[in-house]
Amino acid sequence: MASESLRFAMVSTFYPPYSFGGDGMHIYRLSNELAKRGHSVDVFHCEDAYLLVNGEEPTGEFYNEPGVNVYGLKSRAGLLSPLLTQQTGRPFFKKDLKSALEGGDYDVIHFNNMSLIGISAVSYGSPDSIRLYTTHEHWLICPMHVLWKYDREVCTRKTCFRCQLKGKRPPQLWRRGKFFRRNLERIDRFLSPSRFTLRKHIEDGLDIPIVHMPYFLPPYVEDEAVESGSNDRSAKPYFLFVGRLEKIKGLQNVIPLFRRRKDFELLIAGDGEYGEELKEQASGSENIKFLGRVDQARLRDLYTCAAAVIVPSICYETFGIIIIEAFSRKTPVIVNDLGALPEVVEDSDGGFIFRNEKELETAVEKLARDPGLRRRLGNNGYQAYREYWDTEAHLERYLGLIDDVRKEKSGEGAQNRMSARSAPVEASQAL
Repeated sequence: MASESLRFAMVSTFYPPYSFGGDGMHIYRLSNELAKRGHSVDVFHCEDAYLLVNGEEPTGEFYNEPGVNVYGLKSRAGLLSPLLTQQTGRPFFKKDLKSALEGGDYDVIHFNNMSLIGISAVSYGSPDSIRLYTTHEHWLICPMHVLWKYDREVCTRKTCFRCQLKGKRPPQLWRRGKFFRRNLERIDRFLSPSRFTLRKHIEDGLDIPIVHMPYFLPPYVEDEAVESGSNDRSAKPYFLFVGRLEKIKGLQNVIPLFRRRKDFELLIAGDGEYGEELKEQASGSENIKFLGRVDQARLRDLYTCAAAVIVPSICYETFGIIIIEAFSRKTPVIVNDLGALPEVVEDSDGGFIFRNEKELETAVEKLARDPGLRRRLGNNGYQAYREYWDTEAHLERYLGLIDDVRKEKSGEGAQNRMSARSAPVEASQAL
């Protein structure tokens, strides 16, 4: 089936430029890589939801390959549509989506972030279509999406009603009944970017067919020309943070180290609602520089010349795309020992894992002072990226899974669905 030309529908709340983070970019990359290989892809996303969250139209443009058709869902009800969807789990004022999926004759309908489209939309489409669902966030088990409790700590014991009120979101009572679980049963396979996130869903009691399907990053055109050790060019070693400036990203725990260590620089690429507080925290430290949003060309150079990329998230990340972006430039990483971040480093031997500020400082010191260590870890990360997380590796797994599900639905592979419900694979089996 992998060699056949397939008809895909991608359904997600967000899609570039109407998007904010890694989920939208993954769908964008996957859709366009499928189109390059002769498949057709229709993308459905909710413009109303983006405007509700962002407040204004997006800036910038994203090129889509011929074969990718993008449909932005926008209703006359405006912001009322995603608000009602959030409260009911149903796609209010989105009749166009149902008619499109019902009449599209899709081989595969791939659902993604469904928070403001509505979980009941997974029932749309032909029963013969293969239905996939990627857990880009922890929304299926957390109405706040990220298992971040009371805006202060990771969630280890659920108090969802109070947590939603604290987060100023109306409680989603529809999650408690059969409606939610009944819709999950419509999915043939759930895809988890990490083993950690896979385990979280199983531990929460979801009896779903879920498999490990990590993210990928297409290689840059000049990728083979990246030289190991190119980050030695910087006269003063700098470390790089890339991402949205939010409390859960943990940058506030890194800044104190660089306030003390003036011999190293910290460059921060990104913006967000927590930015002003972080800038105030770093006030007076000339070695800490906020770059704002940067374009892809400059970001590639920043990755290449950094001593390391620091990923200090204090929430349960589902993967950590920043890590493989660094690896693609042969740059090592330093990550917090939480969520999915450590497993990517353990699978690659491409950096350090820290548990406290002392371990963070030790890792920074080693990588700043030892070019040979930087080269070795950077090369390890790069080799792992090419083996596990580049386009071809991902599409082989992805299209192979679709072929398995097709056989299962036709009665040729009855055991596949049961095996997908089994316990998570061990680290040595994962990739």
